[in-house]
Amino acid sequence: MRTFHTRTTTVLAAAATAVLGLTLTACGEDGSGRKAAGPAAGTFAPAPSSAQSAKGTAGGKNADTAQGAGAAKASTGQAAASTPFCTTKSVSISAAYQGGPPYTRIVLTAKNTSGHSCKLKGFPEIQFLESHRENVPSVAKSKPATPVVLTAGAPAYAVVKVSDGGRTENTEPVTAFSVTLQGGGGMAAVKAPGGGIAVDPAKWATGYWTHELRNGADDF
Repeated sequence: MRTFHTRTTTVLAAAATAVLGLTLTACGEDGSGRKAAGPAAGTFAPAPSSAQSAKGTAGGKNADTAQGAGAAKASTGQAAASTPFCTTKSVSISAAYQGGPPYTRIVLTAKNTSGHSCKLKGFPEIQFLESHRENVPSVAKSKPATPVVLTAGAPAYAVVKVSDGGRTENTEPVTAFSVTLQGGGGMAAVKAPGGGIAVDPAKWATGYWTHELRNGADDF
């Protein structure tokens, strides 16, 4: 009977030790007497709300979009910086009326006829008359926001005002005129549309080279 009592006591002591170990673990102790870090008993970490998740997702997308746009802009700027200026050997320049009588404006078209890209700088430097050797003044509001880079076969345009169309204007007839490309692009002789145009030195003005004609910016 004494032996059975001893074994029973041993089994009970082992069970008590196991229960105590489980209790300490549940209480957050790491076996060294220190409480392990973790949420307090009876508390739960709140899950992010749908609004917070949506905000986080939108913020991530906006950041990605902004980063992508910045990279694209930087890439475009680098490409434009490394592109050579157009010359009269790489583009052909022609003139046409813009609108009908009294033909107060013409449009210059510079088409890239080379097999590589080139960029047009600023505005065309135009001289209509031998008696007026100064260039036709440019209109600042027509300046584009980005460099005008022409791929092979692509055109660019510039609106040129030649007069106000008034009967009492001091106009002079012009059958051909010169256009110089900025950036060392050289000079080209351009035929006036319709066999001749009437120009007024007090009224003429030119826009900048652009990829397309834009209402407002190119109206002057």
